[in-house]
Amino acid sequence: MASTDRSQGKRGISAFIVERETPGLNVCKVENKLGVRASDTAALRMEAARVPKDNLLGALNEAFDNLSRILQGGRVGIGAMAVGIARGAFEEALKYAEERKQFGKFIAEFEAIQWMLADMATEIDAARLLVQRAARLKDAGQPFSQAASEAKLYAAEAAMRATTKAIQIHGGYGYLKDYPVERYFRDAKLCEIGEGTSEVQRMIIAKEILAAK
Repeated sequence: MASTDRSQGKRGISAFIVERETPGLNVCKVENKLGVRASDTAALRMEAARVPKDNLLGALNEAFDNLSRILQGGRVGIGAMAVGIARGAFEEALKYAEERKQFGKFIAEFEAIQWMLADMATEIDAARLLVQRAARLKDAGQPFSQAASEAKLYAAEAAMRATTKAIQIHGGYGYLKDYPVERYFRDAKLCEIGEGTSEVQRMIIAKEILAAK
């Protein structure tokens, strides 16, 4: 992204394809992230990098609106990702609860564990339905901004709650890298940040609600 008409502010931003071998393009260090470590993240630094006008992506000065539309769709994807992470954590917690014995019985027989599993299952199902609704609206070409933000917001926060409970069910083992739930916990946090934080999603939802009155 680059400013191509400073007088228009955000309406004067354009997108360009910058080839990897472009002189002046430098890839800085790969960041050491908390989670989603299989996907590298690095800062890019451009010093006197010249890009041909043929590398313009989309129309001139329309990158902001295009990016906003992309972010809406991306929120559906992040919501789906959150559902998957939460489901993985739930399945690991259920498996562990049915195998781990304490005080002479499987911990799945304890009411405290059962309630955590019940909450996880309920919230995962609710999150999945919200994501599916947003995806259907998007595929149908209907307005889906509020639905996408609701899905992303709820699924992301449900994933954090589910992964936290999964670690709790595992006890001390859940804090070790020998078990996958600690990774689910770290990965889930990105869902509350990427494609707009949970706070941003609440702002969007409120704006949509008030605009509909």
